[in-house]
Amino acid sequence: MFLQKLKNISAIILDVDGVLTNGMLLLTESGEQLRQFNIKDGYALQLAVKKGFKVVVISGAKSKGVEARMKGLGIQDVFLGVDAKPEVYHEFLKKSALNADQVLFIGDDIPDLQLMKLAGLSACPADAVEEIKVLADYISPRKGGDACVRDILEKLLKIQGLWIDNDASACDGSSKS
Repeated sequence: MFLQKLKNISAIILDVDGVLTNGMLLLTESGEQLRQFNIKDGYALQLAVKKGFKVVVISGAKSKGVEARMKGLGIQDVFLGVDAKPEVYHEFLKKSALNADQVLFIGDDIPDLQLMKLAGLSACPADAVEEIKVLADYISPRKGGDACVRDILEKLLKIQGLWIDNDASACDGSSKS
């Protein structure tokens, strides 16, 4: 059922911490919060953008590093420091003329509950909290930050015949060009 529904998806909305990262923060002496991202997730995200999917990040995180990473991958719709995720979700759908059946949401924790219910299709990493797992249409065998986004997007792109890119780029958004 999950794979069949992927055929209708044209937008991917996802959380950051616990989905694109393992949810751990490294704090520097100056108080800066550092996150670690998986390159394989980055490849799948930039390929999805390249293939015409609308990719959106909605996160409670407030980080210039997160914003720079997402923009480096070609993701233009990055909403950080968000308390009310459903409001941003509804605004994005309206602006993009999309309906819920076209949206895949990937979340992992309690702040993602409402979007798990609103999106037409939902997925989560293996280490998501139980409240999220019971709502998910698909639970990746991968943990957050351990290529779970790659797992999910690879399925999406393959089912739509877009996975292999004849003009594949090794660009993962890690450098400013």
